[in-house]
Amino acid sequence: MSPSRPRLIVTGIGGYGRIHLANAQRLAAAGRVEIVALVDPAIAENERDGIPLHATLEQALAAHPADVVIVATPLDTHATLCEQAMRAGADVLLEKPPVPTADEFERLLVVQRETGRVVQVGFQSLGSEATPALADDRLGLGRALAVSATGLWSRRLSYWKRARWAGRRSLDGRWVVDGVATNPLAHAVATALRIAGYDTADSVAHVETDLYRVNAIDADDTSVIRITGDGLPTVTCALTLCAPPQLHDEPNKGASVVITGERASASFSYQTDAVTIADETTSFGRVDLLENLLAHRRDGVPLIVPLESTGAFVRVVEAIRLAPEPMKIDPSAVTWHDEGDDAYPVVEGIEDAVLRAAQTGSTFTESGLPWAHDGRDGVIATGSVRDIVVAQEVDGVGTIPFSSPHPYLHPVRTLGGVTVTATHPADHDWHTGIGFAVQDAGGINFWGGRTYVRGEGYQRLDDHGTTDVTATRELADGVEHELAWRGPDGALVLNERRRLRWAPFALPLKNTDDDGPSSAWLLEFETRLVPASDGLLLGSPGSKGRDHAGYGGFFWRFPTCSDVRVFTTDASGEDAVNGSVAPWLAWAARFDADPEHRGEASIVLTPADAETARDPWFVRVRDYPGIGSAIAWDTPTAVPEQGLTRRFRAAVIDGCLEPADATAAASALAGLATGAGPATTDRAAAATADAS
Repeated sequence: MSPSRPRLIVTGIGGYGRIHLANAQRLAAAGRVEIVALVDPAIAENERDGIPLHATLEQALAAHPADVVIVATPLDTHATLCEQAMRAGADVLLEKPPVPTADEFERLLVVQRETGRVVQVGFQSLGSEATPALADDRLGLGRALAVSATGLWSRRLSYWKRARWAGRRSLDGRWVVDGVATNPLAHAVATALRIAGYDTADSVAHVETDLYRVNAIDADDTSVIRITGDGLPTVTCALTLCAPPQLHDEPNKGASVVITGERASASFSYQTDAVTIADETTSFGRVDLLENLLAHRRDGVPLIVPLESTGAFVRVVEAIRLAPEPMKIDPSAVTWHDEGDDAYPVVEGIEDAVLRAAQTGSTFTESGLPWAHDGRDGVIATGSVRDIVVAQEVDGVGTIPFSSPHPYLHPVRTLGGVTVTATHPADHDWHTGIGFAVQDAGGINFWGGRTYVRGEGYQRLDDHGTTDVTATRELADGVEHELAWRGPDGALVLNERRRLRWAPFALPLKNTDDDGPSSAWLLEFETRLVPASDGLLLGSPGSKGRDHAGYGGFFWRFPTCSDVRVFTTDASGEDAVNGSVAPWLAWAARFDADPEHRGEASIVLTPADAETARDPWFVRVRDYPGIGSAIAWDTPTAVPEQGLTRRFRAAVIDGCLEPADATAAASALAGLATGAGPATTDRAAAATADAS
């Protein structure tokens, strides 16, 4: 039999956990609970306010049996800690959002059944007495025809720097999915779903996502989520963290849910528990979720937010997790205010955009907003080796104009499934997998981002070009494309013929350790550029005076990497390799693209002809992970009338290579016969492409 006062452990007492701790202390002072332990690995203390403090929940439970555990920790730890508490015999108050994946949600439901314990999810707004009044139509609205959630909030840069997981889709091999709809404005989504009648995962038929970001984060900060279900009203959630700060607390704008009924409509400000119908506002009370959990344990009172009732919300989280990376909002549509960590962005016309989306049930893209890019990448080639898909090439249509759209390879994976490319990363939206682009071709920026101007640094200019695929020919072991490089006015600047090839690669290992590299495949990348007019020069920031930054040409952007080793025949480390000329370049690391495609891998990159071998290597490790070959390192490169060709071979290898094995792999690459390259492209072909 449980003691008269339930024994309680609070796990996570920083961040929002401070609110949970204060609430628990309030109930403890009233004799309702006994706080037996606190848990927080970030606090190097043995106690806090006279309460024992432990580094792990496991330690706390071993020393202090508990009846209730509050879990208010980073999202990626929720499932593990919640299961741990239930298996130790405790009921759980789990901070929202419950979990980042549907698999973890189902796992917790199983643990609930196995242990007989219960989980209450901390969607505090669902404790408002207005929520069931609106859901059950006690206010005379009639049957709900549509429900919308509106969020017009602002967040400063410091918000995204408060924790390693902030704004991340995944971290250290675990899903996080920390975006506008899943964390800061999760209450708006959950409240709208509850009022509309969505509870279990099965109640949701379809979730559509329209995800955008302004901040340099992996996740979304400005989005529309649309949820539909059989016999239930459509729920549209229009949310942003890039609104003017003064809107945060404005009624019916900052954060609210609107119910459109057959007879009337209502606006629910879930932060203040106020419902407005026809200019008349009524305030409602709120039930504390911890108190409700205690009442459930004591008297069998129904839980307000049982875990299973958040299945619909988890379906939304899952849809966001599986959606493509959020689209970057063009910087020209964003105004930044204040400086340093206090800086915050405001998207042009965001108030009208959010309200219109909520009112009409349309996404930002469907509304035709100037910053809502409607292009989506199309797959133009798929590479397979030994019946394993190792590469996909897309046309780049999903890239915004500021990032200079061009075709690229992504994802590229080892035979063992490790992803070794990244696209549109938070730090540089214009970095896209494996491709070929330059920052200056006749004054046009085909690289993307701001343009480097001699003596002025990086400037935001309207000089971005686009590279389009005009023709494709399938090969037995690859693909060949005709491409047109066009300026912002549509004028042809360059014609390109690009040939990609993928094939098995026999890895000549000198290190025979069973734990060493085990499988590899070959990527060949060949390009021929022909100018549309005489005197065309290719340039880079390096050719315009920026030291050690001659990037442009072949470029390979990696996902997050750790334990990086980058080296050549006679140099090691970023500073030594960057700008050096060597017959090969190797990158060995642990790649962490996402939890399903992470692991150790190596890339050995070699030039495939003497002309390409003269170009210096470009390497970044500290600022971001990437390698390339610089076509205009510190001086411009002229593109002759007959064309300019660059050829590369890369071995994509599972496991981390040692220098001896990298040398052997590079020698094997160098010994391969040069394949038949693209046919010579001439001015006639340029004219044909210009007319296409």
